[in-house]
Amino acid sequence: MTARNPTALNPRRRQDREILALALPAFGALVAQPLFVMVDTSVVGRLGTQQLAGLGVATALLMSGVNVFVFLAYATTAAVARRIGADDIPGAVRQGMDGIWLALVLGGAVLLAGFPSVRWLVEAFGASAPAAPYATAYLSVAVFGVPAMLMVLASTGVLRGLQDTRTPLRVAASGFAANAVLNIVLVHGAGLGVAGSAWGTVVAQWGMAAAYLRVVVRGARRHGIPLWPDLAGVRRCARTGAPLLIRTLSLRVMAVVATAVATQLGDTNLAAHQIVLSFWSLLAFVLDAIAIAGQAIIGRHLGSGDRSAAREACRSMVRWGVWSGVVLGLLLIVVGPLLVPLFTSDPEVRRTLVPALLLIACCQPLSGVVFVLDGVLMGAGDGPYLAWAMLVTLVVFISAALAVLVCGGGLVDLWWAMTLMISVRMVTLWARARSGRWIVTGGTR
Repeated sequence: MTARNPTALNPRRRQDREILALALPAFGALVAQPLFVMVDTSVVGRLGTQQLAGLGVATALLMSGVNVFVFLAYATTAAVARRIGADDIPGAVRQGMDGIWLALVLGGAVLLAGFPSVRWLVEAFGASAPAAPYATAYLSVAVFGVPAMLMVLASTGVLRGLQDTRTPLRVAASGFAANAVLNIVLVHGAGLGVAGSAWGTVVAQWGMAAAYLRVVVRGARRHGIPLWPDLAGVRRCARTGAPLLIRTLSLRVMAVVATAVATQLGDTNLAAHQIVLSFWSLLAFVLDAIAIAGQAIIGRHLGSGDRSAAREACRSMVRWGVWSGVVLGLLLIVVGPLLVPLFTSDPEVRRTLVPALLLIACCQPLSGVVFVLDGVLMGAGDGPYLAWAMLVTLVVFISAALAVLVCGGGLVDLWWAMTLMISVRMVTLWARARSGRWIVTGGTR
């Protein structure tokens, strides 16, 4: 047997340590927004069922509107990382400033369009008559935080591109703590009710945006970068983000279609679907943290012109995705059934959701590969391919989901359709990664 050369393992070990150093803080920052919603839910839940129902409608509308623009983080991460790899720090900061200005413009547009439409949106969502006033009260205030939320997305992308995921973690933790305190004080102490919860979130989001801006502005001044927007740069950011917007919208459509199909399958299946979806989303945060590390690392290597390092990083990311998926899947198989009673006491719902939980547990290694390859191609700036691949996946998934309805299937069949969606994504992403066409070097793509 040939002895291993310890020095040959050092590059891989360094790569693994770098992935871990970026992914762990990224995971902490990723869970901040769901924690915001959890705090709001906990505080408002003590006011009554109708208030809580209104909050549920409002936060669903708010987060749907904000999450569509997640490309502000992804596209900015890749573009800034490329500049860093090309040793163009001033260009990286300028790129980041352009992304933040784009976020402010988009946030302002959402605010101007959304505020007058709040009542209509709540009615269109189907809120009940008792819950609608509370949903309107919350959303009428919370919409003023949208520009800050989008600026936070873009600023997070800047720092990730600079290979810094610790600062976003600190800002997110501070924002979470401030939101918790403000919610308690304004809702119960000041007696502002549901609107107080919204004000607490708005203040916390603007505080986070201010903290990020302080960091970015300090970097801009250090490198002599003007703070005013570069219109050509802002337009370039918009063009780069457009394919990722298509990708994200396709994902949102698939989520809506899945929920709509579950609704047609009956209340038991719908309740079970919501619980399975919550587990799915939690596991996705872990895998997305690894993908974020991939975006930053791949962008940097391509910016420096190091093709071999980019390929090796891609291979490392795939290994991380597979093994993370295996661990998460085994954990869900062991722990999932034990946690089910915490979500529902209905024995029929439990019987329905456990097989679906086991299915998504077995799917996690596949999901791990999908998430990390998605991150690799985002880091490479391969947005147009990601958009087309996701549109193909959307067509396949909608066909499979409709087949579940036509054939009289159940929840497990719906999640088999979700598994098919993941499989199609894996095939399209793997084919692109193997082709090497995503490897385009230079400070810009």
